[in-house]
Amino acid sequence: MVRVQLPYHLRNLARVSSEVELEVAAPVTVARVLDALEAAYPMLRGTIRDHASKQRRAYLRYFACQQDISFEPTDAPLPAAVAEGREPLIVMGAIAGG
Repeated sequence: MVRVQLPYHLRNLARVSSEVELEVAAPVTVARVLDALEAAYPMLRGTIRDHASKQRRAYLRYFACQQDISFEPTDAPLPAAVAEGREPLIVMGAIAGG
């Protein structure tokens, strides 16, 4: 089981109170995790990535094992700790301002 932590507004939209656990087939990648997340929680479609292009929304970031993987290819395998459920994949809302 892969664990996913969502930002507060997406947890509210999906009506979950904490982490989400998903069954994801190997190899575990960001794209496969997001496919499983959107299948389990259809109300999240289009909120994390664009419907057509599948590109990450500008103000969201992905973290795995305390590393920002937002600009890594979404089909690259996630670290073993995330794939095995020991660490979560974190979807975090970025903060903009100046």
